[in-house]
Amino acid sequence: MKIDFVTDTFTPDVNGVAMTLGRMADGLRDRGHRVHVIHTGAVAGNRETRCAALPLPGYSEVRMGFPRGGELRSRWLKRRPDAVYVATQSPLGRSAVTAARSLGIGVASGFHTNFHEYIDQYHLGLLRPIALAYLKRFHAKTDLTLVPSADLMEQLHAQGFGPIGLLSRGVDSALFGPARRCENLRHQWGATPASRVAIVVGRMAAEKNLDLAVEAFEHMRRADKTTRFVMVGDGPVRERLKQCHPWIHFAGMLGGEELACHYASADVLVFPSETETFGNVVLEGLASGLACVAYDYAAAALHICHGVNGWKAAKGDSTAFLRHCLTAMRAGPDDPTRHAARQRALASGWGQVIAGFEQHLTSIVRTSHLPMKIHIPERNLPKFECRTVFLSDLHLGTPDSKADEVVDFLRQLRCERLVLNGDIIDGWALKRGGRWTSRHSRVIRKIIKMTEKHGTEVVYLRGNHDEILDRFLPLAFGKMRFLKEMIHTAADGKRYLVIHGDGFDSVSTNLKWLAVLGSLGYDFLLKINRLYNRFRVWRGKEYYSLSKRVKAKVKSAVCFVDRYEELLQNLARKRNCDGIICGHIHTPEDKFVGDIRYLNSGDWVESLTAIIEHNDGRMELVDYRNPTAVFRQTDAARFPRWAAIAS
Repeated sequence: MKIDFVTDTFTPDVNGVAMTLGRMADGLRDRGHRVHVIHTGAVAGNRETRCAALPLPGYSEVRMGFPRGGELRSRWLKRRPDAVYVATQSPLGRSAVTAARSLGIGVASGFHTNFHEYIDQYHLGLLRPIALAYLKRFHAKTDLTLVPSADLMEQLHAQGFGPIGLLSRGVDSALFGPARRCENLRHQWGATPASRVAIVVGRMAAEKNLDLAVEAFEHMRRADKTTRFVMVGDGPVRERLKQCHPWIHFAGMLGGEELACHYASADVLVFPSETETFGNVVLEGLASGLACVAYDYAAAALHICHGVNGWKAAKGDSTAFLRHCLTAMRAGPDDPTRHAARQRALASGWGQVIAGFEQHLTSIVRTSHLPMKIHIPERNLPKFECRTVFLSDLHLGTPDSKADEVVDFLRQLRCERLVLNGDIIDGWALKRGGRWTSRHSRVIRKIIKMTEKHGTEVVYLRGNHDEILDRFLPLAFGKMRFLKEMIHTAADGKRYLVIHGDGFDSVSTNLKWLAVLGSLGYDFLLKINRLYNRFRVWRGKEYYSLSKRVKAKVKSAVCFVDRYEELLQNLARKRNCDGIICGHIHTPEDKFVGDIRYLNSGDWVESLTAIIEHNDGRMELVDYRNPTAVFRQTDAARFPRWAAIAS
């Protein structure tokens, strides 16, 4: 599988989430998957992409990524992943969920941090319902929310989250182990071989309940004055603790072998946090052979058997917690409890965790139920075959042309004839200084490739925006012909007049200056629409067309469309045709008036529609955003992925 991670923290950040994601990414790669990580770190390594972020005020270790919905959507259109894993609920994560949903990509989210619980620690309890509501909306838009512990799963189920999957955590028992015990390091702490050392590891922040850890240290200090105390980590409360308790050794932020050495050189792990989703520190302490004391939830509930391989108190019972810390002091390096702790960690490796993560991601690939865009087929899957494809109003050369989507659509099809029914290249926009980009060139290259590789015949009918072709018509070279109009005979013998349709727009024909003015107004409306839809993406909503709303509400516009359709149907009747295929007014339609069928292919600025002639002569108006109609007749055995989408 091809899997993209989106996260606000990743290695080399030193925290449980970053460590976990690093392990999962490496583990999936070892199992043959292609993993790319999109994160907010200072630098981007191999198979990583960096996004801009803003550090939280007063808490620079925590970053909040800016929304990047447009960039992610463009990236995934070009290099589509099979699944996306969003690890953090920031604006970056939210925009990733929206982009993945809009493209029909399976998306899983991780519940790594209890942000709504943290709020109480910062005396902002009134905001807790708001934070919880945001988290519920965020995770409701994903196919699956993965949580690290059974008690958190029950808690989220009770609060209305779902669907939820369980994904525990592992520990590297080769890195964390008693063999890394270092007497020289203990000597630096002022400990003798007979002394006990109590250690706290983690982010130094209000939500970590470090005041209780200090209280436990003081109890242990009174019980045995030779005991030494170490805090590993950094955060906003470190300086306050350091000034108030100079007898504690503050080691700062550590990682890798240095962190493992600090664990192994201690004797007691004090873990007082009540806001963890899991608590990797507990597993690392068990693997290092420490006497671990924690509250009975998350990792401790899963891995500590009270009195056998550690000690745990009921969540919130600080009196019992302090009592267990004094008990743990008496467990020397050869104590059976500490040996049992190590054995428990040896059975909790990352291998089974990665395998479970792989199964969860595979499940959302199979069950993704949001077919907002057509899936790009793998190279070993056959293309969807049809007789003719009719496209109009691509408006290449304008910022609103959906050039990437056009290429994506054509990539999946194999047709005998491709009819480009006008306004493919927007000469009006280019004359006004419009910008031609590589995306627009890609459409032209794709069309030429279709003629060369598959022998597709291309017919280009001029429109009003590419009227410069008038002076050259008719023109032909190779497999390409340039015409003003044509009569297409379908496989079932029915005749269709194919024409762009601007000749039946009296404004375009007789008042060109007014048509140009209208085009400028339409472009201005599209600019407003882009800004408005960026706001909608920020809020997690789907695309909305202001221009379609205006056309539907303005009575004169509705009357114009009706009159336009009537004139074209009359022309088809005079030409002894069974129907007419046109474009121009950006309003897709498929209907009969009497015995004449009117087909309008819409546009690739907003509607993203086309007309397909099937091999038996059936004409069908198809929507790129909803491929169900296109693949309704698809043989499920030959096209398994497309058939799944259509269902």
